[in-house]
Amino acid sequence: MAIAYRQRIDDDTEFALWRIEEEATNLYNQLQLNQEEKDFVESLSNGKRHLHWLGTRVLLRKMLRTDEYIDCKVDEHGKPYLVNLPYHISLSHSYDYAAVMISKTHKVGIDIEQIKQKVERIAGKFMRPEELAFIGEKQKIEQLYVCWCAKEAIYKCNGQKEVSFADNIFLEPFEFEHHGVVDARLHKKDTVIDYSVGYLQYENYMVGYVKG
Repeated sequence: MAIAYRQRIDDDTEFALWRIEEEATNLYNQLQLNQEEKDFVESLSNGKRHLHWLGTRVLLRKMLRTDEYIDCKVDEHGKPYLVNLPYHISLSHSYDYAAVMISKTHKVGIDIEQIKQKVERIAGKFMRPEELAFIGEKQKIEQLYVCWCAKEAIYKCNGQKEVSFADNIFLEPFEFEHHGVVDARLHKKDTVIDYSVGYLQYENYMVGYVKG
């Protein structure tokens, strides 16, 4: 298991992708866990969810460059945070990959998804008609995944529940590239926040990443 891709956004912010190739026992042995975390891991059935939880934590440890215990909690909205280290973090996983984004100075959000045809069937559930209108035919599936990953990354960065991808997160028109940026905004009640969301196609996966 090794870091497959790493990108620095600025002096304080970076993300990485990790291809999960080890057995769960190998990953487990690379971590320091308290009893509550050990109990949680034992409650997971052996399978992808088990590997994903372990894989994201191992990658987080690699990125933080520490062998010490990492106290990683989840708040009431489901957003992970570090108790004992001065970093904002975001975690994601899909099939064989884990993704982690960290920053000392900004809230962050990252999402990784394996590219599949099924996204076309559900596009109307997370996109507005004016967003669907700018999707091209040539690389339609890839562009739809950019939209999903961008909105998911913003959702994670914002860290609040009750945010609708279709009703609260708006994307500006863009042309698909394998590595690009989408301008977006979150609009909820009296709050409007502008974002520039980066995206990357890595093999048959799409990654969206953003800092607040």
